[in-house]
Amino acid sequence: MNNRIIQCVCISLFATILSGCAVVGPDYKRPSAPQSPSFKEAKGWQKATPLDQAPKGDWWKVYQDPVLSKLLAQVQINNQNVAEYAAQYEKAKAVAEQAGANLYPSINGSAGATRSGTQNQTSNSFSAKGSASWELDLWGKLRRTREEDRASAMASAAQLANATLSAQSSLAQDYFQLRVMDEQIALYQRNIKNYTQYLKVVNNQYKAGNISRSSLAQAQTQLHTTRVSMINLKWQRAQYEHAIAVLIGKPPAAFSLPAEPLSYHLPTIPAELPSALLQRRPDIAYAERNVAAANAAVGVAIAGYYPDLTLSASAGVENSTLSNLFELPSRVWSIGPSLSGNIFDFGATKAKVRQAKASYDASVANYRQTVLNAFQEVEDYLVAIHGLNEEMAVQKQATASARESARVTYNQFNSGMIDYLNVATTEATSLSQQQNELNIIKSQLINSVKLIVALGGGWNVSDLPSATPPKKNTAK
Repeated sequence: MNNRIIQCVCISLFATILSGCAVVGPDYKRPSAPQSPSFKEAKGWQKATPLDQAPKGDWWKVYQDPVLSKLLAQVQINNQNVAEYAAQYEKAKAVAEQAGANLYPSINGSAGATRSGTQNQTSNSFSAKGSASWELDLWGKLRRTREEDRASAMASAAQLANATLSAQSSLAQDYFQLRVMDEQIALYQRNIKNYTQYLKVVNNQYKAGNISRSSLAQAQTQLHTTRVSMINLKWQRAQYEHAIAVLIGKPPAAFSLPAEPLSYHLPTIPAELPSALLQRRPDIAYAERNVAAANAAVGVAIAGYYPDLTLSASAGVENSTLSNLFELPSRVWSIGPSLSGNIFDFGATKAKVRQAKASYDASVANYRQTVLNAFQEVEDYLVAIHGLNEEMAVQKQATASARESARVTYNQFNSGMIDYLNVATTEATSLSQQQNELNIIKSQLINSVKLIVALGGGWNVSDLPSATPPKKNTAK
């Protein structure tokens, strides 16, 4: 009974000591980041609006394209790069759980039976033992380690979100490029059909001696050149189709995307308040959580200056005969603390602290640079979209004028007023202007995707897991 009382007193004493332990190292405070009162390129275009006006969740739904929505929904499920980051996040969660478990005692048990002997004698030995050990976190090393691992797990979650958003962005951009190529191929097909008819007319006039050989050659060149351009677009389209297949986790041979007429919806994307970027972009959250992890690592390094205190205890039974194993004389036990630490390490601990502080400074610089890069990306896409809108307004006028010029010139050719060379020139100009218009549409769609992603897509820092230890999934 006295022994039990002593054990209880010892445990209570050490628990009391633990509850009042200091935690060495600096407590985390989010470092300051570059700020801007507004987006420079949003002036005169789109008034900055509150955070709740931005696209959320399935951000791609703003394009009102069911095929695109179906494809993008598969990225998070089937994309293998995303799956890799998901596995890394699960690993980071497990590391954080392990760090939390280290704060509590570990209990082990063992049982064994051995038979040994010499030439003249043999003996048996039976045992059953239990042991417990507890490293008392007097200086907060274990708590700082847990803090570091939790921050790393949250950084891993942000990295997973960033990888998912990046894959979705790539797929959306590839999809829009493919759809514009469908329209470009259709445009070439229409022109090939027209040029084939023109060539028949020119050939008949050449046979009648009404036009020169050069006009016939020009008509033939125009038709063949257009066919070459269409073939070139077809193999490029196939490559975009292959890229989309891989992004949704399928081999290219198992995926196809039928051509469709271009039908698109350019979303109105509000320019958020600049401070919202700190909450909306997963790459910024990733960088900030790395700063938190690096800050905790400083505390872990500083704790190296102080000794570790471990309380250990064991109890069990040992006997040479199994029938007497649990009798009173067979019982054995031990209990006692152990203290260990560096007396002199030639500056190794001091160097580790310096390394940890340097790593923290580097992570702060990376965090601030990530914020600056985010500002630049948003500004770049804002000015691009603004400029593309102006380009499109002028380009539509140029396209309409070129088409009218080609129509009038061909009518003049049919009337015998001009040579076919003039027709070829105006037709080439009309085709070029129509291609320019499609390229601007493509740029508008791609830049709108990039701006949505630069604003964080549908992600928010609140999507990060709680700072508390992740709960184990007990579902089967």
